[in-house]
Amino acid sequence: MELSMSGGSLRTFGRCVTFLARVASELVLQAHPAKLEMHTLNSSRSAYASVSLARDFFDQYTLDAAASAPPSTPLQCSVLLKSLLAVLRTPHAALDRLAVSLPEPDAPKLQITLHCLNGVRKTYWIVCSAEPEVQSLSLDRGRFPSRLAIRPRELARLLSNFQSSLQELTIIATDPASGLLDAGGDVGGKAVELRSYNDPTKDDCDTRLHTQLWIDPAEEFVEFVHAGDPVDVTFGVKELKAFLTFCEGCEVDILLFFEKTGEPVLLVPRFGLDDGATSDFEATLVLATMTVSQLSDSNDAQQPATSAQHTGEPRAAATPVPENVSNHTKIWSELSGSTPKSFEANREKHAQTDRNASTNVLNDTSMLPNVTNAPSKPPVADNANNTMQPSRMDHMEEHPEVISAIPRSQHHPSNWVGADDNDDDNEEDEELLVQTTPHYMD
Repeated sequence: MELSMSGGSLRTFGRCVTFLARVASELVLQAHPAKLEMHTLNSSRSAYASVSLARDFFDQYTLDAAASAPPSTPLQCSVLLKSLLAVLRTPHAALDRLAVSLPEPDAPKLQITLHCLNGVRKTYWIVCSAEPEVQSLSLDRGRFPSRLAIRPRELARLLSNFQSSLQELTIIATDPASGLLDAGGDVGGKAVELRSYNDPTKDDCDTRLHTQLWIDPAEEFVEFVHAGDPVDVTFGVKELKAFLTFCEGCEVDILLFFEKTGEPVLLVPRFGLDDGATSDFEATLVLATMTVSQLSDSNDAQQPATSAQHTGEPRAAATPVPENVSNHTKIWSELSGSTPKSFEANREKHAQTDRNASTNVLNDTSMLPNVTNAPSKPPVADNANNTMQPSRMDHMEEHPEVISAIPRSQHHPSNWVGADDNDDDNEEDEELLVQTTPHYMD
């Protein structure tokens, strides 16, 4: 097998390898007479990614007829994606073309040659796995009753509302024509909901924050198709972000197919109205979903004031939406154990309470020692020595209650050894001389 590519095909090939490397660690190459397929499967077998490059994608694509017979067993080899990424570390702008060669079907190494624009030629040999584990998965798009299409930039904006350490995301789809019960509430009858899923068995800081987004498909999605009862699917976020970056680099939309809880989710690029009829490459990402439905929890979250109404408490007034927030998408984040409320309003309220408390403490002179009533003389500068003379402060007796409320330091006169004896000997002296630390003069 021998192939070469250049220009835009080389850049697309680099994006494909980067996408596959974010899903798994090992890459399986399968050479067919009409196309080259690249498959990968992660260690937990929860994500499968595949990229198919047509024969017209390459500048040169040669496959030995003897190696490809019979047609049911294509030429294949397996390499580590980490090694392949190291080869493609050279900037694409500095490359003229890239050539890949596999001399024999059972060759131990895969040869990759980089032809640079400055005339330098780099040759790499990547060791092939002895027994590659080939996993091929094919799903029919027609089996999925629900789908949605969204632009990568819009999906990235929606995902930015969730914490970066989130591992699973839940999508809840409702029929827009069914008429939601809370159409007049804060949710506004949005047909799609994005929720952060946190493992209840884990008890850490990441599981204490729950975020929900109610989305209007007509405003956020390019296409949305769903009919019947509400369904929810929960899958990994890491692989979703990898596919998002790939589609954004290729300037194509994301098309997501789903069915119900426990069934896989299929993601493919949406090239346009022809849906890839004229495209020379295809990409597929299949994600496993959780078998536990989250619809019961979502019903409680959509009615945050239900518990207050049942206990006889008055329902709080709806928090006004800021002007810079879109009316088409509602966002709610809360800490576990608390009811959904406006975080910004509470933070301003608490900040105002803290400022009032600080003002009251500063204005309350009963909490301060009564040492400022006696006049004090300002320090006198000594021009000859260029130092500050110690000042003299009058000592006034304090009220017992005030003294007991103030923590005393070890320098207080009552803590001195023989303080009572000195007071008896010097009863006529009622003033205390306190020397200040001289200021450091440059």
